[in-house]
Amino acid sequence: MTVLLNGRPLRRIHNVIDPWVSASPDAPALLDRTASLTYRQLHEAVEGAAQRLGELGVRPGDRVLVVCENCVAVGVLLLALSRLDAWAVVVNARLSPREIDTFAEHSGARRVIYTPDVSLEAGAHARRVGAKEEFWPLTGRLNIGPLNGPAVAEQTHTDPAEQVAVMIYTSGTSGSPKGVMLTHSNLLFISEVARSVRLLSPQDTVYGVLPMAHVVGLSSQLLGALACGSKLFIESRYSAEALADAILKRGATVFVGVPAMFSKLLEWSRANGVDISRHQLRSVGAAGSPLTPELKAQIEAAMQTTLQNSYGLTETSPTICQTLLLSAPRNDCSVGPPVPGVEVRMMGSDGRDVARGEVGELWVRGPNVMKGYYRASDLTAESIQDGWFNTRDLARQGEDGGVFIMGRTRELIIRSGFNVFPVEVEQAINSYPGVVQSAVIGRPAEGNEQVIAYVEPEANVYVDTDDLDRWVRQQLAPYKVPAEIHVIEKLPAAPTGKVLKGNLRELDVLRSAERRATHPGG
Repeated sequence: MTVLLNGRPLRRIHNVIDPWVSASPDAPALLDRTASLTYRQLHEAVEGAAQRLGELGVRPGDRVLVVCENCVAVGVLLLALSRLDAWAVVVNARLSPREIDTFAEHSGARRVIYTPDVSLEAGAHARRVGAKEEFWPLTGRLNIGPLNGPAVAEQTHTDPAEQVAVMIYTSGTSGSPKGVMLTHSNLLFISEVARSVRLLSPQDTVYGVLPMAHVVGLSSQLLGALACGSKLFIESRYSAEALADAILKRGATVFVGVPAMFSKLLEWSRANGVDISRHQLRSVGAAGSPLTPELKAQIEAAMQTTLQNSYGLTETSPTICQTLLLSAPRNDCSVGPPVPGVEVRMMGSDGRDVARGEVGELWVRGPNVMKGYYRASDLTAESIQDGWFNTRDLARQGEDGGVFIMGRTRELIIRSGFNVFPVEVEQAINSYPGVVQSAVIGRPAEGNEQVIAYVEPEANVYVDTDDLDRWVRQQLAPYKVPAEIHVIEKLPAAPTGKVLKGNLRELDVLRSAERRATHPGG
């Protein structure tokens, strides 16, 4: 089996650059703040890296952990491992030593490679295990961890729908890690979506700050740009000032970020009096977490362009739905229709499809669905049934086909018998002046659940919780109004900017325990 990308049959993700190596070898492909590669140089770097990896004992079917932050070297390593039919396991260097060790052990990694030039944390991890420094031509300085001699290589497949290209971990800070196995076919399909739906082309400069240790940064951002002959400007870490520099001075034409990035860009531009409408962006998109109508309206007013929305998961490589760039701009916060080739259905608790417009659990089927969870056949069988993957998200589909995400199944709050979708409450809170973002969680309360809100304000802005409470009561039914609103300086977030609600629940448990200790019986 082969996958068609722009009409060309491909079997492996490293093949996405082949047409551009031939057609435009001197065009820029990958660049970061310190390095730059044309498509010809990228091809040479990948070949050289693949040879060196082989010399280091990496075999087809081996897993290689790449502990990194965004840089040119990560792109080279990903394609080089593809040439060897080894699996790239890309993890963020800002994780703790325990998390890194857990992933290395669970994956049975043959080698662990570190990118110290862009990440002090990666260097620290490398020193901890005695990794050796090497300099690879066109790739740069890397630290190479010890060889895991007992590592067992997985079986390889010529079929791109069977051969795993990358493995991405979706958890591991608590409990067993989940290694999502994404095949070459999965990722090549998303590359075709970048061309056909996002309309990327060789004329585009993509600004890539979403971490490549996460699926959007690796799949849609990196491989999507390279498959379309675009230039990808890679940023190791997000800052509003760097984003403004990229879109106002460096000619970026495409940017996808999480909503929190847009909130911080607005805050920065207002504080510094910078007009962010004078950009060259032709496509601006949000992904990774819910987009509120207020933020969408504010960004569109400030940037004078339509903010596109999308939805996906690590297990779906990631894209499931996306609003259409030119043909159907939306004024609401729908994530758009399913991308071509992908099917969705909303199912009720009885296992039957709900009526159009009603909320149900979202299932998806298509060439984007993962091969499964590594070394977790029971969990895979539970999640994928007859080709349909259960996202565990609640959603509804409008008459025009646009999908609206209501929240995670496990995040649903049941208050006095009524369903409360956290995203609805968060949208109301986020519309209050001075609020950057918020997160709503449920707290058990004597056979019931309370709605609890945590709010991150703009820098140097005081948010009066009593006034915010009155604001929310004007917009929501009484049972949806938070029992408590807490203002904290920063919401806990992943490197992508996505709010970590699990961390908030832990914080809330600690706060509740402290309150009971301070006010027993109160």
